[in-house]
Amino acid sequence: MRIGLLTEGGVPCATGDSGDAGAWWQRLVHGLASHDFDLYAVGAPLIGVPLPPNARPAPATGEGALPAGPPERAGRRAYGRRDRRRFAEGFHALATGLTAEDDAADAFGTGLGALADLARDSGGLPGALRSDEAVRLLEDACRAPGARRAVAAAGLRDHLVFADHLERALRPLSLDWYDETALGAADLCHATAGGPVALPGLLAKRFFGTPLLVTEYGVGLRAHYLSAAPAGRSAALRTLLAALHGRLAGETYRRADLLTPGNAHTRRWQEKLGADRDRVRTVHPGMPAERFAEVGEDEESGEPGTLVWIGRVEPAKDLVSLLHAFADLRARQPGTRLRIVSVPAADGGAEPDTASCAYLTQCAALAAQLFPDEAAGAHAVGENPVSFEELGGPEAPTLEGVYASAAVVVLSSTVEGFPASLVEAMLCARATVSTDVGAVVEIIGGTGLVVPPRNPRALADACLALLRDPERRHRLGAAARARALELFTVDQNLAAFRSIYLELLSHAPVRHRAGSDVPFAHPAEAHLPGGWAPKAVPAGTGAPDA
Repeated sequence: MRIGLLTEGGVPCATGDSGDAGAWWQRLVHGLASHDFDLYAVGAPLIGVPLPPNARPAPATGEGALPAGPPERAGRRAYGRRDRRRFAEGFHALATGLTAEDDAADAFGTGLGALADLARDSGGLPGALRSDEAVRLLEDACRAPGARRAVAAAGLRDHLVFADHLERALRPLSLDWYDETALGAADLCHATAGGPVALPGLLAKRFFGTPLLVTEYGVGLRAHYLSAAPAGRSAALRTLLAALHGRLAGETYRRADLLTPGNAHTRRWQEKLGADRDRVRTVHPGMPAERFAEVGEDEESGEPGTLVWIGRVEPAKDLVSLLHAFADLRARQPGTRLRIVSVPAADGGAEPDTASCAYLTQCAALAAQLFPDEAAGAHAVGENPVSFEELGGPEAPTLEGVYASAAVVVLSSTVEGFPASLVEAMLCARATVSTDVGAVVEIIGGTGLVVPPRNPRALADACLALLRDPERRHRLGAAARARALELFTVDQNLAAFRSIYLELLSHAPVRHRAGSDVPFAHPAEAHLPGGWAPKAVPAGTGAPDA
């Protein structure tokens, strides 16, 4: 089977809840060696991705895939009167779907399909989407009767900025992938995210009837809602951008043959945005369990008084509440220690952003205030019971070593999707205390303690209960490891997708390609001499001999 795998491109990691979870599609390609994969990078070329023999990269999209020159001229040819009318009709429907107060998903889908047909026939849309005609049509839609009240206040600058954003989001429509040598040759399209990443799959389904599978281990629309808006964006512009991302996600969810969210949290988002429940099937991400086997099977590892937090340092992780909880805990249980281990950027080379650095500095200052350095005597050097470390540094050289030092692993977030660090702790047979956010309860089951978010006292009580009860701690850790090995391994992930591929292909219409051998295209009896039907008997001669 030939799979057209649609990825975001760049490094083989997603910007979701875990860098390691973002490499799931790379493990999929390596694990399903019986299938051929064509990798289509939507946005940027694949960088530093070792590919097995059954995979090959397709031409990259982004700036390099479009004709050279300024964006206004790239990919544009002079439209005739008929094409100008087609563009106006398609863009009007798309803009109406974005700006209408009532549910206008059908209008958006109609406009998107019309623009896709025009792009295929006329060689691309970048210039048209940035044209004066597009801005005028957008302005008319914002001020039409029935438009959202927020977008009616959009000015010329808002329309120009949105037109630029819209062109980039719809850039996959202008690619040359939609013929029999590219996506037309795929038996199945598998998108590793919704929205713009899945657009080529939607077009392949429209042009060739190719089945589309969409896998999401994080919700891109949720990430857009949570991201900080650049300064200077008006409320009208933010409304238009939110509508665009919502409509693209909804169109993907409605048109895909099957959706495979990584957890129930993501599944609820998809169903809320229009996905048919019968076409949604949860497939948990597969984590490499082998690297944690030695720690998980060592019952003697772990420092009895050590709490460990590990992840990316950002406000959503709520380290402030964790520090206050640890202050409460340490007042009741002296001698405990908290290790806060930050994970480097997902691409391994980028510098941490300013907001993360500022938040880390804030947390370090709070820790110094809450816990003055303790010294054994008047002439000894004091030490703070809270340490801030970075994975790969001298104090925390390996991920396995960090988990091995923990008596309890803590997750204090106020917002999460699928926290992979929780699965890693479970694979290491560590008892966990987590806040009830995202997919935490689904991951933990009954193998850890869950407390409300933003409640330092509840967090401290749960940690203290486990620190004072080693038998319970070890029992929960063993149950957590058994659950993780059953639900969250690479093997179960590969088995699920192997079955899904065959199921989708079995329901797809047969497509005969020129020059290819189609199994069972002719019945076996057609190649045998003689006839299979009895010869006609003339009337009155009686029945033929048996």
